[in-house]
Amino acid sequence: MTSYVALLRAVNVGGTGKLPMKELKAMCEEAGFEGVATYIASGNVVFHADDPAEKVKEILELRLADYAGKKVDVFVRTAREMRDLVDVNPFPDEPGNRVAVLFLDRSPPGDLDGSVKGVQDERFKPADREIFVHYPQGMGQSKLSFGSGLVGTARNMNTVAKLAGMAAG
Repeated sequence: MTSYVALLRAVNVGGTGKLPMKELKAMCEEAGFEGVATYIASGNVVFHADDPAEKVKEILELRLADYAGKKVDVFVRTAREMRDLVDVNPFPDEPGNRVAVLFLDRSPPGDLDGSVKGVQDERFKPADREIFVHYPQGMGQSKLSFGSGLVGTARNMNTVAKLAGMAAG
């Protein structure tokens, strides 16, 4: 079995996409995933499954669409991929709550610098299927945008490290 972390987009943020974590846990268990655990109320779930990552994503997105009545994007990473993100953090000396990982389904565009808008003092660096961002003033103060073509969900490094630990657990 593979250990996975699934990150849901726009769940329990700003009053949208209400999904109690006990419902998410039950949904995953009903899908046959094992050792299911959620972390904070923003749509983070860790579990073991025999299916490949793409199938896990498909299963969760179908179940979430049935539950929510609309598409909910899910980003799936293995325990190893999460650990690797912690290890390659390009901003290791910055506070974990000021560095975020934007999880994507595909590689960031090669012209990432050209597609970014609203840059103030933020720094960013692309990774495999992620973008690391350092927000010196905090994410809530930022006007940074990576363009309409990128769909993703962000987690700060404190959360990424916690989820990596849970998945390795």
